[in-house]
Formats: sequence, C-alpha cells, structure tokens
Amino acid sequence: MKIPETGADFPVHQVPALEIIGKGTWLDKVAQEVIRRETSMQRHTNLIRVESGLGASGIPHIGSLGDAIRAYGVKLAVENVGFTAELVAFSDDMDGLRRIPEGLPNSLEQHIGKPVSIIPDPYDCHRSYGDHMSSLLRDALDRLSVKYTFHCATEIYGNGILKKEIRTILENSARIGKKISESLGQTKFEDVLPYYPLCQGCDRLYVAQAYEYLPAENKVRYRCDGTRIGERFLAGCGRDDEISVDEGKGKLSWKAEFAARWRALDIRFEAYGKDIADSVRINDWISDEILGFPHPHHVKYELFLDRSGKKISKSLGNVFTPQLWLKYGTPQSLMFLMFKRIVGTRQLSINEIPTYMDEYDWLEDVYFGKKVVENSIIRKRLQGLYEYANHLRPPAQPEEHIPYRLLVQLARLALSNSPEGYVVDKLRSYGAIKKVTNTLSKRIALAHNWANDLQGFGHTTTALSPAEKDAIDELSERISREEDPTLLQNAIYDTAKRNSIPPREFFKIIYRILIGADQGPRLGQYIVDLGRKEVISSLQASTSSES
Repeated sequence: MKIPETGADFPVHQVPALEIIGKGTWLDKVAQEVIRRETSMQRHTNLIRVESGLGASGIPHIGSLGDAIRAYGVKLAVENVGFTAELVAFSDDMDGLRRIPEGLPNSLEQHIGKPVSIIPDPYDCHRSYGDHMSSLLRDALDRLSVKYTFHCATEIYGNGILKKEIRTILENSARIGKKISESLGQTKFEDVLPYYPLCQGCDRLYVAQAYEYLPAENKVRYRCDGTRIGERFLAGCGRDDEISVDEGKGKLSWKAEFAARWRALDIRFEAYGKDIADSVRINDWISDEILGFPHPHHVKYELFLDRSGKKISKSLGNVFTPQLWLKYGTPQSLMFLMFKRIVGTRQLSINEIPTYMDEYDWLEDVYFGKKVVENSIIRKRLQGLYEYANHLRPPAQPEEHIPYRLLVQLARLALSNSPEGYVVDKLRSYGAIKKVTNTLSKRIALAHNWANDLQGFGHTTTALSPAEKDAIDELSERISREEDPTLLQNAIYDTAKRNSIPPREFFKIIYRILIGADQGPRLGQYIVDLGRKEVISSLQASTSSES
C-alpha cells in the first residue's frame, strides 16, 4: 500500500477479510506460528525464549541491530497474547578475527585468527576487542529501552553450558560430516571434527585441525597446520596436542554451534539473514536429528544495503551504526524502521532518517485518528506498528508534529550552538506550536546535530504537471522581486489562480518541495527566514528534475 503523504511502502499480509491476528502485523503472525508450533509439539510454554546472535569481530551496524530488534518484536507479540517471553542477545566473542575491519588499526594484524575475547581493545576502553564490540550493540539496545538477557560465547563455553551438546556432536561427528558434504558439498568435516581448538602454542583458532575425539577423556587431539582464511593462508605453529573440551579452550564450528546453543538455552525462535541460510539448514538438522531438540521456528529476512547496493558489512567498512542513527533520529523512528516489514532488501543511508521521522509522525496520527485510513485491516496494522514501535506502551496523546526538514532548516539559521530558543520562537511566529514539550526539545537537538554535521537533504522531488512547472517558474521570478512576507504569501495565491491551480494544492506542492511535507509554516515569512535565493534554488531544481 502506498501512503499518500509519505510515499512509503507498507506491504500488507494476505489475511482473511474477517480475521486480524493480534495487532495485524507480521510480528503477530510470527508469534502465532511460534505458539501453535510449540503447542502442537506439546512442549512447555511457560517461557518462550527468542534469540538474536551477534558476531563480535567488527563494529555492530544497523543490520546487527535489526536481528535483535526483530527478535524483540516477536517477544513482544508473544507476550501480547498472554505468554511469558525472553530475548536472549548472544555475542560470539569466541569468534576468531579473520580480517581487519576498515578503519581499525593495522596493529591488529598480529591478532588475526585469535578469538576476539582475548584481543586487546584497540580503543583501550574495554577488557577486550570482543567486549568493546558487544558493548556497542548493548548500548544501542539500552538506548532503545529493549529488555534482554545477555550471553556471550566466552561464558557459555567457559562455564560448561554447552558441555552435553558438544559431547553429543563430537560423538556423531562422522554422521554430521557426511550430512554437510551431501547437503552443501563441503567435504572438510568428513576429515576433521566440527570443532575448532584454541591452539595452546599460538592462541589461534582455525589453524588447528581437530582430527580425533577421545570420548573417555572428553578431549580432542589436534595439529596446528594452518588454514586458508579468504585469499590468505594463515600459517600454524606446528603444535600437536590435545585439549579438554570442558575447559572452554575451543568452540564448535558454525555448522554445529547454533544447534548446541538452541538446545542448551531452550531457544524457540530465531530469525536469520539469507547469507547464513546454509548454516541454519545444517544446524536445524543437527538440532532435530543429533541433539533431539526441535529446532527453533525461523523467519528469513533480507539484508540492509548501502546506497550502492552493497551489503552493509563490518569488513567492507560501509558500517551504518545504530549510534549514528540515534544522533539524528529518535528511538521510535529506528524501531519503526525495524518493524515496518521483514521481507525484501532495503537500501539505507543517513538520508533516509528524515523520511522515517516524518513517517513515524504520520503513523502516530493514524493511531490517534487524526489521519483517516479507510481499510480496517490496514488501519489495524498501522496502529499495531505504532504500538510495537513504542514497546506496546503507546503515549496517551499525540505530539504536535513539525516536519524534520523544517526543524533542520531553522536550526541551521540559528546563530548559536543552542538553537532551541530561536527555533521555538520561529515556530510560534508561524503558529506551528502551542507549547514546548520534551519531545520537541529532543527533536530540535537532533535537527541541530544534522544541521551541524550534514549538508542539506538534496532537493525533494515531486511529480509536476506542465501547468505546475510554469506556475513554479513564475513564482520563482516573483520571489526574486518581493521582500515583504505578506506580499510573498499573496504571490503564491495569485500565481496559483493565474495558472488555474487550486491554491490549496499549489501550497501543498511548495511545502513538499521545501520541507517534504504537505503542510507547514506560513510560507511568506518562512521564505524570508530561509532566504529567497535558497528557496528559488529549490523551486528551480524541482522543475528541472522533471524535464
């Protein structure tokens, strides 16, 4: 469905006309599937755990957060129908560093292959590299008021939480290796165990190949021969040794670790990105057939892409962090981004933040009945999205909505580093606000950050008819000659009438071009405040982009 005011795409699930599941969102649909599945298997449902995993080898980005927030949304939807649920945020801080992410110091080269939990923090503010990266995700979750239980690989391996699962997997390693070979064509695990020892000679993972399991002693024997990581060969130290798998000095391969974790932590739901679909498929089989634990219900999601169409990735250096979003946008706008939909890839950049800010405001107006959506199923879904973006605790009344672009433009015009007073005075003079709320103050601060750090928004595009183009060209010429706000206001009205355009529609076009919204401040005074040259530039760009 296309939302007229924003042009935003709100896909609607195909549900029977008389049935609305929960609050009508995809989160409710998934929660229903989880509960029905658990009930059909006659498993206890006194606690439904959902999980989100994080690779701690690089800076967490929007995609990393998306995995956690979507799982959290399912937790909320499960709780909404009367069950108790918990989000487990798991950090794989036993993962070995395979490459140096863009922007981090080359001194990390000496630590390639080592678990990130034992690599010094390059920023020198946490116990380890892995702890630093994990803390960034936890900081984002905390700032979004997301409740979760945190676990990390160092803890669950070191405390023996996976002890039973590791033993069962190693006892069945031949069967697992054959299945991986048949399913994925990867023959490696027919020759070695799906377990990476931490070499006691060089403190590296992956370079040591575990070639024998000693069940009586619960140890693995290994040789540190080296391995290929990407396009490079990482040499081993030659050590031939054995280690106890109970001591946390190694980890399962991803081809088996998810399954072990699911069983040990009793996980009932986990979403995953399509880039790890093969690993999830093998882990499902191991969980079902080897560990005897029905694998969690899954939802596969698409990835966030940057504006060039590349996957947002820690290693590629095109990281768009949650902290960066929260410097310019509200927590609710970020939650809305994550809950809006789960299917389809999305190109994402900082420039999308104003759109999501304004879309969230539109959503709030729908929730409180200030904007009308005739279709009851669609209206229910939009209201549900708003509630989930507010943790199922929506405010009692809506805010006065000021377009984000307008706040940025006013913050840019302010002459001080504390622009709130100037912006508030201007908004009052335009008749745009009645009072200053905490929410408005926070939004002005966000807009000020944008005004200080970024160069505008680019020109807003809107479809124009030939008559509308002619009218805008005429108005641009009038603006170049007029300085009085009242005369400028009248010029807009007169220009519309002379070109046979309803004045209300013409004003709406001007608002869309200047602030990306259908309404806004009294335009005569605003044109003077913003600067007539800048206004003319925006108007002329809107007509030339359509030519």
